Amino acid sequence: MSEIVIRELGLQVYEPVWRSMQEFTNTRTDATPDEIWFTEHQSVFTLGLNTSPEHLLAPGDIPVIQIDRGGQVTYHGPGQLMIYPLIDLRRAGLGVRDLVTALEQCVVDLAADYGIEAASRCDAPGVYVDGVKLASVGLRIRRGSSFHGMALNVDVDLEPFSRINPCGFKGLELTDLARLGGESDLAAVRDRLLPHFLRHLRMDYALSSLSLSGVPTSLHNPA
Repeated sequence: MSEIVIRELGLQVYEPVWRSMQEFTNTRTDATPDEIWFTEHQSVFTLGLNTSPEHLLAPGDIPVIQIDRGGQVTYHGPGQLMIYPLIDLRRAGLGVRDLVTALEQCVVDLAADYGIEAASRCDAPGVYVDGVKLASVGLRIRRGSSFHGMALNVDVDLEPFSRINPCGFKGLELTDLARLGGESDLAAVRDRLLPHFLRHLRMDYALSSLSLSGVPTSLHNPA
């Protein structure tokens, strides 16, 4: 069975986590175990490689960072669970579409656990409930391996989304699990989501072999 490392990073400033994902991907070898990082970020707008400037409406005092994932502009902040799969896709025999589907479907299954009917859309990555967006997907593939991932709104201040056209869609509404009647605790959501995600990856990971690891040495908790 394949070894996988699960890291719970806690609340983090965005850029150091992004740089650590880049470093991990650039330096991993064929023997490097895959990892999944769970975290939440201090408030930030991130601009994907395809972002058009007109979609950043009025960021105000929230920092804006240009990054290297696909997609358009989005917001990250406290109460939003970030799922970062750092997976050697070639070794795992997975395509990019397989990974996107696994991310989307694990949230669909998670929502169903709380009696919420959610679905993905073929025309716009992510997970939606009655046309309102619950989770966003943005990935980067380098050297056959993935980084970046999914943002799942758990119990988040939605006001900053009004300062952008989320994911490049004017007027797109956002929601979170708490508003839909689901769980508001990020750790509880993480623990319920993880088995769904591993199942949809169709990889031979043994849950008994998972280890909850701390913050990588290149990161630190914000003051």
